[in-house]
Amino acid sequence: MLAFIIGVVIVAIGLAVSIGLHEIGHLLPAKLFGVKVTQYMIGFGPTLWSKRRGETEYGVKAIPLGGYISMIGMFPPAKGEEVHSDSTGFFRGLVRDARDSSTESITAGDEHRAFYRLPVWKRIIIMLGGPFMNLVLAVVFFSVLLMGFGVAQVSTTVASVSECALPATSERQTCEPGDPAAPGAAAGIEPGDRIVSVAGEPITSWNESTAIIRDHPDEPIELVVVRDGEEVALTVTPMLSERYVTDENGRIVTDASGEPVTVQAGFVGIGPAAETVQQPATAVLPFVGENVAGVAGIILNLPQRIVDVANAAFGPEERDPNGPMSIVGAGRVAGEVAATDQLEVVQKAAGLVGLLGSLNIALFVFNLIPLLPLDGGHIAGALWEAIRRGFAKVFGRPDPGPVDLAKLMPLTLAVVVVLGGMSALLIYADIVKPVQLF
Repeated sequence: MLAFIIGVVIVAIGLAVSIGLHEIGHLLPAKLFGVKVTQYMIGFGPTLWSKRRGETEYGVKAIPLGGYISMIGMFPPAKGEEVHSDSTGFFRGLVRDARDSSTESITAGDEHRAFYRLPVWKRIIIMLGGPFMNLVLAVVFFSVLLMGFGVAQVSTTVASVSECALPATSERQTCEPGDPAAPGAAAGIEPGDRIVSVAGEPITSWNESTAIIRDHPDEPIELVVVRDGEEVALTVTPMLSERYVTDENGRIVTDASGEPVTVQAGFVGIGPAAETVQQPATAVLPFVGENVAGVAGIILNLPQRIVDVANAAFGPEERDPNGPMSIVGAGRVAGEVAATDQLEVVQKAAGLVGLLGSLNIALFVFNLIPLLPLDGGHIAGALWEAIRRGFAKVFGRPDPGPVDLAKLMPLTLAVVVVLGGMSALLIYADIVKPVQLF
């Protein structure tokens, strides 16, 4: 239990620091460009602690689900019209309140320091600053993970030797009388053997040996291994068997319907041992890119993913370990990693570092969704303003002025409601049907 709590606390602190630095990513360029920032807060809801320094109040709030900075003049005044106090309608009231709040935040003499008055490129830099900070943190965490701890990858050492040969799609995972003997066991291959050549070809990776074995079904081939420091030559005859098709990374290939692709290929019945290998600096950015693409894929398929989570939370299905989870789920994962006896201390530390890197990737990608109130919504609005002004300049039309994002407040409210609902569902699912790692 103590280890579980320590893991949760480590990730909670790491996440709080990540959120704090995210907001600093907005704060620093805002102050650099002269925007008046009245608040810098970690969390939402009632204020637990705050201190004013200069014109900015710095503090911590009760609900640790994010953070924000308050900049004056987020929305421009209505162009060519007055929104009167007698305006009716709920949605018109939202727009009016947003404009009023923005106008009231501008104190006398600070009109030139309003956010909406900045050039488009400065506004984009301010709003990109937060997600960019999360990306930088992800690079730091994954650099420590890959270059410091290393990552587990298959070696050329045999870890397991099957007693029998079962098709890849077999529902059984254990041998029974009458099952055909696996060629590897019959040839005398033993766990701990390190493969150095197959069919006369030198081997430097497990995939190389697998490729040769698959291409020689029912043909005797020589397999040379190192055993107890000495080379031992063995003769093995791969049998033709149904096997899964894998890519260059060893992952099973699926068809358009998501079903695994199989092929008839040579099979010996041996499995590789994993070893932790430190990676070069050049491996960090591609690794970060893969994680960004993975999170983006989850977000693009978020409706279906949320349906899957709901089915798991309220039904018998199991949670997808690669699906979305809440901060509660991330905490439980951290606790399980810290508490398990299946990992060594170094592996636990690597797992927590990797989890913090993944959380920052999620913050980076999620905040770039082009919807208000997310950073991506403000960036999209600024880009649209640049496009409008660019066309106006090309065609000699009057400057259309800043984009009035206050008009999108009804949509913003809808986004907030949807995100709140998804968060509540994920938290519930992470409590009643958490992702199981061990």
